[in-house]
Amino acid sequence: MGGFTPEAASLQAVEWLVRLQAGDVTPEEEQAWRAWRAGHAENEQAWQHIEACMARMRGLPAALAHGTLARKPAQANAARRQSLKLVALLAAGGGAWLAGGDEQARFWLADYRTGTGELRHVVLEDGTRIALNTASSIDVRYDAGQRLVTLLKGEIMVTTARDAARRPFIVQTAQGRLQPVGTRFAVRVEEDRTQLGVFEGAVDIFPGQSPDAARRLQAGRHTSFTAAQTGAVQALPAGADAWTAGMLVAHDMPLADFVQELARYRHGRLACDPAIAHLRVSGIYPLADTTQVLDMLARTLPVDVRQTTRFWVTLTPHRPGGGRTWTAA
Repeated sequence: MGGFTPEAASLQAVEWLVRLQAGDVTPEEEQAWRAWRAGHAENEQAWQHIEACMARMRGLPAALAHGTLARKPAQANAARRQSLKLVALLAAGGGAWLAGGDEQARFWLADYRTGTGELRHVVLEDGTRIALNTASSIDVRYDAGQRLVTLLKGEIMVTTARDAARRPFIVQTAQGRLQPVGTRFAVRVEEDRTQLGVFEGAVDIFPGQSPDAARRLQAGRHTSFTAAQTGAVQALPAGADAWTAGMLVAHDMPLADFVQELARYRHGRLACDPAIAHLRVSGIYPLADTTQVLDMLARTLPVDVRQTTRFWVTLTPHRPGGGRTWTAA
């Protein structure tokens, strides 16, 4: 929704949302909530904004928009968890998150997420293990009919566990859904495309807009797909899962591609001069210290690391007689 919502009204709106979704609200409290909304235009704007965000990003019951309370314990608890996330988010960053739009809000409200350069391992309630790569986020929804993980951003490695209730395990992305067959696999989202690599077992791919284009990907293979079709299938490169151990493995990789991959683990801008984009990189590099990786490149390749600022770095052709790494004035 347009317009600016002051931080105080935003916090009050979230507090009301938490209370209303608790499931034991009295008629007096509901009346007080309505009075708060009617008391000032900024209050109503704050409520409408948070209500719209929650409905759009979390699929809360439409009845919430009309002031009807979720009475079922499961609904109340789920809504309360999401509301508490909003409380923590607003308390930490004020109303600034609103400027980032839906995508940024979805990232911050995700059930699990990682920052740039962070690696996180989580175990779900059924024993399924998920590793989240840099700048990644997922939502998890388990119910009586399925185990659903939605990859909102970034990359994950999934090792599925057997489910006593035999519920299907599904990974959903913007391009479609994936259903593994007792397996270990990696999923990565990039703009309009999802990448899939299978390390054990097999995974069925169902592009969102083309049910007839479904196909099964076997272990040792990788591919990508859009909402309309699945791309060519290729062999998984050695070390494709090294990121789960905090390493980046390169086998005769063009420097431009290596820099692009490394940039995912750094804040700011990391670029490669086209004049040296063709140089080849091989080796195993620690992702926890990208500055060390850049220094290694400067010592093994004819390149300089030009650091205009801490967050603006470019690899350029090496200047004979000059230092390998230098900072511009």
